[in-house]
Amino acid sequence: MRILVGLSLLSFISPAFCGPTAKLHLRDESTQIDQPLIKLKPQQSLSRELVNLDGLWKFSLASGPNDTAKPWTAPLPKGLECPVPASYNDIFVDRKIHDHVGWVYYQRDVIVPKGWSQERYLVRAESATHEGRLYVNDHLLAEHVGGYTPFEADITDFVAAGEKFRLTIAVNNELTHETIPPGEIAVSNVTGKRKQTYHHDFYNYAGLARSVWLYSVPHQHIQDITVVTDVDGADGLIKYAVKVANATNEQVRIAVFDEDGKLAANASGSEGTVRIDSVKLWQPGAAYLYQFQASIVDSSGDLVDTYSLATGVRTVKVSGNKFLINDKPFYFTGFGKHEDTAVRGKGHDQAYMVHDFQLLNWIGANSFRTSHYPYAEEVMDFADRNGIVIIDETPAVGLNIALLGVSGGDSATFTPDAINNKTQAAHKQAIRELISRDKNHASVVMWSIANEPASQEDGAREYFQPLAKLTRELDPSRPITFANVGMATYKTDQISDLFDVSCLNRYFGWYSETGDLEEAEAALEEELRGWEKKFDRPIIMTEYGADTIAGLHSVLGLPWSEEYQTQMLAMYHRVFDRIDSMSGEHVWAFADFQTSVGTLRVDGNKKGVFTRDRKPKAAAHGLRDRWIKMTAE
Repeated sequence: MRILVGLSLLSFISPAFCGPTAKLHLRDESTQIDQPLIKLKPQQSLSRELVNLDGLWKFSLASGPNDTAKPWTAPLPKGLECPVPASYNDIFVDRKIHDHVGWVYYQRDVIVPKGWSQERYLVRAESATHEGRLYVNDHLLAEHVGGYTPFEADITDFVAAGEKFRLTIAVNNELTHETIPPGEIAVSNVTGKRKQTYHHDFYNYAGLARSVWLYSVPHQHIQDITVVTDVDGADGLIKYAVKVANATNEQVRIAVFDEDGKLAANASGSEGTVRIDSVKLWQPGAAYLYQFQASIVDSSGDLVDTYSLATGVRTVKVSGNKFLINDKPFYFTGFGKHEDTAVRGKGHDQAYMVHDFQLLNWIGANSFRTSHYPYAEEVMDFADRNGIVIIDETPAVGLNIALLGVSGGDSATFTPDAINNKTQAAHKQAIRELISRDKNHASVVMWSIANEPASQEDGAREYFQPLAKLTRELDPSRPITFANVGMATYKTDQISDLFDVSCLNRYFGWYSETGDLEEAEAALEEELRGWEKKFDRPIIMTEYGADTIAGLHSVLGLPWSEEYQTQMLAMYHRVFDRIDSMSGEHVWAFADFQTSVGTLRVDGNKKGVFTRDRKPKAAAHGLRDRWIKMTAE
């Protein structure tokens, strides 16, 4: 039995938590220093102000991969404007922009409020897919590699309060063997055209898909908060650590308020434990959030800075073949999802977010996996408030050269010319940034560090063992997993013993035993019983499903029809109900989504139980019947 609660806070806040860094370029671009990223999401408070920079930005493609024109030193030419947040690919009716490989530039003018003269102020981009550079006037102040986590720059020394400045953010969508996710760029010998290929089955949308902010903090301010919750009898424990920037002799005070705004507990000091009498637990489907408020006060007792963190008190652990939340067995029902909508691409959209959660509730889902990258922070906050459980995943998808046949189907994955030590370094950074950003969310109950890697191949163990070790060091309070690919069976997989939960992606009846559900049922049960015998631990089916064209019907239940999708899911459920170690089922996928253009996909992946515009297929009603009944039981 692996117990994952009750650990000391000092063991949780390891030196590796200082990991996420961005290169800060000072006035001379040849000078670079490493600057820790401020991990707390910007918020409006009594000591902080916040300006949203979303809207229409000037937009331009770079002239080439080695663009030296420095367009950020002057206003971009008139013409194109692009909305932020949104992926740029589908916004314009221009194949050149849709298929662009390389850098693009976003630009707008910004005014620093004149009341900020005594503050520090920063620009923060929530994401830039997959590499971002942030310029203030002519100065490159920050750059960041990794498309789904934030980066920022302190601009205080470059722009005075009350002044206007030109903000340019350059974004590069290139993927190589040394990025997470990986890919390759081919250059035509005839036309010189550059083409991006990759090993993951969703479209490589790019741009500023999440919000951009200008925000202020006091000179002495709360830079980071880490909370780990536990339960002692009827009481709740919040173990905390507060990191203060530019600290001198200020005091840190902690106040915890319940949902009625009443003080539930308090403490002082930058580290410690607060006890909440008769605690109300955060439960799946019944979220209860306390406000953990950290404040800095000076020697006179005056407020210097304050930050409020929504905190749900709950425990998570794996015991034998059960996944426990608050010491009760939890069975995952839900989906693998994508941040994907028409026109916006991966652009965050509040209306779609709320509607998607409404559909999760309607269908009886209690959870989802952030396949295959960290989702927008607003999604994580919304899950906290709505009691939806999350398996949080890094962007490490496509670590499997042969999976989609990109390289002929026989190439080895873990080699110096493919997934190598530099890839592993990028993967480590992705893990650091994921945990750094999402560590305090009650909804996050498990870290998934990769999707469908070639874990059956030689070199997989050498690649993944340090990553599993790092994840545990960064956060001993949660289980860890990865989504196992079908070709890495219980007989051939080389890394699953490094993890706590068996998360399996299987497509019996679709990619194998196609259309033959009788054969598929036998193969599925044999596979699941093999995993159950090998490991005494929970099994979650994190992907299973069939491509389905909405409106296509067949009295014979043939593949691609709505009837076949319904029958195939029902077959999987019969098998799940016979396996004692089953702890969850995540259908692939929540909704249809866009993929790269090719003969394997017609306008995207159609495995959604909802269409891309969120209309239910027949299978959605079958899932609702099953999951609502399971909830009632």
